[in-house]
Amino acid sequence: MTVWISLDTSKQVGDLDHLKVFATEDAAETWLQENDPEGVAFEYEVLE
Repeated sequence: MTVWISLDTSKQVGDLDHLKVFATEDAAETWLQENDPEGVAFEYEVLE
């Protein structure tokens, strides 16, 4: 299983908006298009 992670480096670690986790690539892309068009999300494999 994988998740998609997006970091906002303008926020401090611990800030609720510093890290976003998405269940699907489509969810990540949609959020980024609407909220941070220059942002990126990377795929991260979750250990089961």
